[in-house]
Amino acid sequence: MKFALPIALVVAWFAATSTGAIKSYQLASPQAVLVEVNDLATRGVLWTDLGASLERVALGFVIAALLAIALGALVGASRTAEKLLDPTLQAIRSVPSLAWVPLLLLWLGIGETAKIALASAIRGVDRKLIEVARVLGVRGVPFVARVLVPAALPQLLVGLRIGLTQAWLFLVAAELLGASRGLGFLLTDGQQIARTDEILVAILAFAICGKLSESGMKLLERRLVSWTDTASVPG
Repeated sequence: MKFALPIALVVAWFAATSTGAIKSYQLASPQAVLVEVNDLATRGVLWTDLGASLERVALGFVIAALLAIALGALVGASRTAEKLLDPTLQAIRSVPSLAWVPLLLLWLGIGETAKIALASAIRGVDRKLIEVARVLGVRGVPFVARVLVPAALPQLLVGLRIGLTQAWLFLVAAELLGASRGLGFLLTDGQQIARTDEILVAILAFAICGKLSESGMKLLERRLVSWTDTASVPG
C-alpha cells in the first residue's frame, strides 16, 4: 500500500507524456529520464554531482549536530547559560530558515532548526532526574553524559532527523545560488539548456537521497530508543 501513490504518479506521468497531453519540452517522459540517468551515470557526471552533494550534507550535518548537542547540554545544565542564550536563540528561531542560505555557502551547515530542537529536547529532561543526579554528586561532564543526554535521547534523535531533512532543503538552495558541481548544479544546468529530463533526474536524486536519509535516521531511532514507552500507529 505504501507504494500505491508513487506507482499511481508514475502511471499518470507516463500517460500524460505518451498521449501528448503534456509536451516533451514541458515534461520529459519516464523513458527519457531513464535514458538520461544512464547517460549521466555512464559519463560519471551523476556520480560526481551526487558525491559532491552528499559530502556537503554530511559535513554540514555533523558540524551542526555537534554544535547543537554542545549548546543544548550547556543550556540544559546551567540556568545561567539558559538566561544568557535563550533570548538570542529565540530571536534566531524567528528568522526564516532559508534566510541563512547565504551563510550556508560559507559554512556548509544546516541552519538553526536542529540546534533549537536539540536544545529544547535537553531542556525538557525530567527535573527529578536532574535533582537526583545533583544530590548524588553527579556534576559536570558525567552529569551531561549520564543524565541529560540519555534522558533526552528520543527527542535528540528527532531533532537530528529534522536537521538532516533541512540539510537537503538548504543544499538545494545553496547549490542553486552558487556551485560548480552537485545535484543543485545539475538542476540549474538542466534549466539553462531547457532539458526537462536532466531536471527530473536531479529532482528524483534529491527525493531518493532525502528519503533514504530519513529512513536511516528512523532506523537509528528504533535501535537506540527501543526502550521508550511509545505508541505506534498500525498500518
